Amino acid sequence: MDLSQPSQANVEYMVETIKTKLRMASGAAMQASAFDAEKYEDLKDIYEMVTSKDRFSISEVEAIVSELGRLRG
Repeated sequence: MDLSQPSQANVEYMVETIKTKLRMASGAAMQASAFDAEKYEDLKDIYEMVTSKDRFSISEVEAIVSELGRLRG
């Protein structure tokens, strides 16, 4: 998937991938539509970091979720 261009489809793909990878119990609360296109690059950075690792500690997951919360519109 080409994530170089900001689009709602790309945001949805990245958010769903992050939620799946982190096995987020609260994933339903994180809707792709809540993310502002102006923060696309920040979301993409988080996506790339999440997809580059196989495992996350609880503190890492909490930090990622906190950062995602900050990015929400």
